This record gives sequence, structure tokens and C-alpha cells, in this order.
Amino acid sequence: MHKGILYIVLSGLSFLVVNFLVKIMGTGPEQLLLPGTQKIPAHELVLARSIISFIISFAILKNRGLSILGNNRKWLLVRGTSGMIALTIFFYSIHYLPLAIASTVQYLAPVFTVVFALLFLKEKVLKLQWLFIIIAFIGVALISFNNLLSDGKSEVLINYTWLGLGIVSAAFSGIAYAAIVKLKATDTPMNIVIYFPMLSIPIMSLWCLFDFVLPKGKEWLILIIIGIFTQIAQVLLTKALHEDKASVITPFQYLGAIYAAFVGYFVFDERLSFLVYIGISCILIGVVFNAILPKIKILLAQLK
Repeated sequence: MHKGILYIVLSGLSFLVVNFLVKIMGTGPEQLLLPGTQKIPAHELVLARSIISFIISFAILKNRGLSILGNNRKWLLVRGTSGMIALTIFFYSIHYLPLAIASTVQYLAPVFTVVFALLFLKEKVLKLQWLFIIIAFIGVALISFNNLLSDGKSEVLINYTWLGLGIVSAAFSGIAYAAIVKLKATDTPMNIVIYFPMLSIPIMSLWCLFDFVLPKGKEWLILIIIGIFTQIAQVLLTKALHEDKASVITPFQYLGAIYAAFVGYFVFDERLSFLVYIGISCILIGVVFNAILPKIKILLAQLK
């Protein structure tokens, strides 16, 4: 197995652990898996994750004798800012959307990466890729029809505001991915990762002044696990994008949507309509083929 593929699969599993715990903390006392858990705001979870990420990244960079500020600082700032916005919105969307939908909509990020790579990195986009981009957004449209067909009793209703904001989160993730690809030749994965907490810690700290919830007991452990596994997931994702071409590794990233659907159904009892699962399938088909089409074109050209 390619190292890049292994890294991306492990990254997806790490993100699943994070998303599961974020869902627990966002649901609070209403969930029965960890009774007595307080409901903690998403931006406070982002702050906890950022503090742990900064400590780990800072220690590694110092041990290696590397500069914290990195080399290509303009794109590092782009990556850090866009990643911070994307993760904060995504954590909130996990609170207000079924886990399968929040996770799948987030996987639209590579579709936006294609568009941003076209606009800012001047990379070429195949005409057929646009077809699969349209298919992916048809999937979002199908998901949005859920409430019209659901009986509202046996199936979960969808919050349209957070569905839209989930797409915004995916767009910012797309910018972050494009920045990671841009930084591939100039900066180490740890330099790329540390810019997120460097920016988010002061911003999230100010935000938490208004509605801070003091963690208790096992909640401290949950916050530490969220921080550690997010750090692992981010480093593995960055290493995967450095190790292999995006067209090779990104299809394996979408296994996370399947994991999320199973966890949502069997753990959180999120009953979605058949139309929603068709929509999720359309999104996955759109993003997977959008990612592998350039690779297929290269292989066909080599066979001629």
C-alpha cells in the first residue's frame, strides 16, 4: 500500500474519533452514552484542540531546531486562517446536523479545492470534472429535500441553516487543502499544522469569555483526546498530501463518510430518509470521480 493511502485512511479514522466525541460534547446531557456530560460550545472545543495541537507542534519543531514561523508565511497564514474557520463551523455543524450529513458535506472540500486551484494556482481542470462537481451538488440538493418527505417522527429533520454553513465550511477546507499543496515544496507538515493553533488560540479565547463552560471530571479527558486525535489526523492528512498526488489518495479519504453513517445510525440513532442516502451517494460519487479523473487521463495518455 502507498504510504499516502495509509496516511489518509488513518487520518480518516482519527477524524472519526474526534467527530464522535464532538457530537457527544455538543449533545451534552441529552445523550446516554456518557451520562452527566455537559454541553460544551464548539468554539471551546476548538480552543481545547488548538492548545493541545500548539503544545505538541511547538515541542516537535523546537526539538528539530526548526523555525515556528516557517518559510512561505503568506500561504501558511492562508492555510491557518481558512482551516480555523472551516473547523469551527464544522464542529458546530456536527452539533446541529446528523453526523453522516455533516461529515459528507465536509467532503465537498476537494471539489472546492479544484476550483481554487484553477483560480489561484492556475491548474487545469478537465471538462468532465465539472460534470461530477454538478453531481456532488445535486447530492446536496437531494439532502435538502429530506424535510419535505420525512414524517418528522421516525426520521431526523435537517437544519437548513447548518447545511448551508456546512458547505461554507467545506469551501474554507478547500482553500486550506489548496494551501497545503502550495506549501508542499517549502514547509514541513508540522510548520503547516502549527499555524492553525497560532491563529485560533487568541480568537477562540476571546470568544470563550462570553460563554465559557468549565469542564468537569471525564470531560477533561475527552477534550485531551479530541486535541490529540485532531493533531494526529491533521499531521497524517498533511503527510498524505505531501507523500502522494491528491488524485491517488483522496478517494480513500471518503471512507470517513461511510464510517460516520454507521456511527450516526447505530450509536446516535440518526434515522435518515432514503433520499438522503441517495444524496450522500451522489456527493461521494461526485468527489471521488472528480479526484481520480486527472489520474485516469494520465494513464490513458501513457497507453497511447
